[in-house]
Amino acid sequence: MANKEQTTHVNHQILGKKTELYFAILCGVFLFIGFLIEKLTGLADWMSLLSYIISYCFGGYFITIEASKKIPKGEFDIDFLMIAAAAGAAYIGSWAEGALLLFLFSLGHALEHYAMKKAKKSIEALGNISPKTALIKRNGKLEEVSIEALKIDDVIIVKPNTKIAADGIIISGSSTINQAPITGESIPVDKTFIENTTNLPEFKDIDKTHVVFAGTINGDSSIEVLVLKLTKDSTVSRLINMVSEVEAQKSPTQRLTKKFEKWYVPIVILVVILLCFAFLIIDESFNTSIYRAITVLVAASPCALAISTPSAVLSGIARAAQKGVLIKGGKALEDLGEITTIAFDKTGTLTEGKPKLTNLIPLKDFDEEALAKLVLEVESLSNHPLAQAIANDLKIKYSIEFHNNASNVNAIQGKGIQAKYHGHKVFVGNVKLMEDSGIIVDDTIRSKMDDLLQHGHTVMLVAFKTEIVGLISVMDLPRKTATSTLKRLKEIGIKHMIMLTGDHQNVGNAIAKQIGLTEAKGNLLPEDKVEAIKLLIKRDKKIAMVGDGVNDAPAMALSTVSIAMGAAGSDVALETADVALMSDKIENLPFVIGLSRASKRIIKQNIFISLGVVVLLVPITILGLTNIGVAVAFHEGSTIVVVLNALRLLRYKIH
Repeated sequence: MANKEQTTHVNHQILGKKTELYFAILCGVFLFIGFLIEKLTGLADWMSLLSYIISYCFGGYFITIEASKKIPKGEFDIDFLMIAAAAGAAYIGSWAEGALLLFLFSLGHALEHYAMKKAKKSIEALGNISPKTALIKRNGKLEEVSIEALKIDDVIIVKPNTKIAADGIIISGSSTINQAPITGESIPVDKTFIENTTNLPEFKDIDKTHVVFAGTINGDSSIEVLVLKLTKDSTVSRLINMVSEVEAQKSPTQRLTKKFEKWYVPIVILVVILLCFAFLIIDESFNTSIYRAITVLVAASPCALAISTPSAVLSGIARAAQKGVLIKGGKALEDLGEITTIAFDKTGTLTEGKPKLTNLIPLKDFDEEALAKLVLEVESLSNHPLAQAIANDLKIKYSIEFHNNASNVNAIQGKGIQAKYHGHKVFVGNVKLMEDSGIIVDDTIRSKMDDLLQHGHTVMLVAFKTEIVGLISVMDLPRKTATSTLKRLKEIGIKHMIMLTGDHQNVGNAIAKQIGLTEAKGNLLPEDKVEAIKLLIKRDKKIAMVGDGVNDAPAMALSTVSIAMGAAGSDVALETADVALMSDKIENLPFVIGLSRASKRIIKQNIFISLGVVVLLVPITILGLTNIGVAVAFHEGSTIVVVLNALRLLRYKIH
């Protein structure tokens, strides 16, 4: 019953989208009427027979259409087995049992397609989240155009409480954007305009506070957005395309059950044909042999097995999509459910990805505020990202008034910067810069530096005139949610959590200790990370790697499951990762792994239920110990149980 041709249900929707379900119900209604006429009234037999025949027509309609498309190709699947069983039941006069078989089978069929549609609904809804038109600013005038007509560098006006029509950056206005349709974030995010639009970096590298995505919802303020991606290349369009490809990527269990089904169905048909002639060997009538053969046919059909894995996989993927996580197919879903080791990239994954001022330590005659003023004035004149980060943090922390007392800033490659402050020389940089400038770095200062370095800080010395007057330290700080996330991962069974970083080993060790990692490997080049992944796979068989999907592409490609964070807006991350967390939130990781484990558990339960029923029923029916009605009830009941069990994943919540 898995992977049915969906065109059947489009071309034959006589009573609308729920035609199949209505036909299954009508099959049951006429079965019940026929049973009542036969058992509780004295009406003629042809009346109950007519009711059963009508029941057959409704119950067998969709099944016959699907079977008839495959038989000419030499494909004999479960639909064929069910039609054969129902026809056989009619031949031996067991019309009620045959109608019951078709009722339960068609109901299971309808439930299966309902489960699939429900599972796809949240995914397919992505196609409807983008507006169809955009308000565009051209030649000083506003005009409404279709989103397909938008071009790169067009400026669109987004009114309050309306959907954004394209991926781009805000160039005028500030607002709060609801990004839930794309990233799954429950809380709206504050966004503001970008001041300089010349020489923009790649879309994925632009500060997220300026970036907006098609399909997200603007808040209470009007904004102007510069279009940076065409509609076909927008994040939401790429998501839709990838989700449509997900179904083709079958899980290992799914592939195994398909192989099993390919051999199993012909064997069942052969056994049933042989059982039809059992009367030639044992003392029984031809009708008894036929009855047993048909009962075995019902009992042996692997309906529940066929739907057990795809229904669970699709439900799991759909639930992930609701939370802003794209899982690319059943293989990624199943593999992730078996992971006990996770390797993490450091920068931007476990940490904020931005250096932050952590210490400002005055020495000699300088107090903290005087040192802060000196450093701010000097660093503000530098274009170096580290200098800009220090200056911004000093402004926020000390609320200093700017007086333009610094001048003549000169960057010295690999060492730091030199400038003048109140007419005197200032140096901000490493020990080598100080020594080359004839400034003494005594043991007390070196001891303070070493202490900070051991704890993962990057340290710079500040010299004024000819003396060192202070130390500054910066650090890429751990994400606020990193510690709680890693603790949660440990609780759900992740035994090894390793950080792979190009930073100094001291930096890795400090962060690992702070947030609760089991191990940190520092000083790694991209090729070293690949070797580290190889060693982890050799030790633990299957591992996941979490990164940005760009800088660590070789290592992520080698891992069993690659997980990209903040994939919204990153084409490379969406293309290369097996699992994409659309938001930049590491706290979604325990949910995804928990969901994968629940999916794996439900797949195992479904296979156990479906195979268990077949293993139990087949010997009993071959020995003639049960009738076709009991076989039908157990067999089709197991299919319905399996579908309902899979649907539980749509309500999954991590405990």
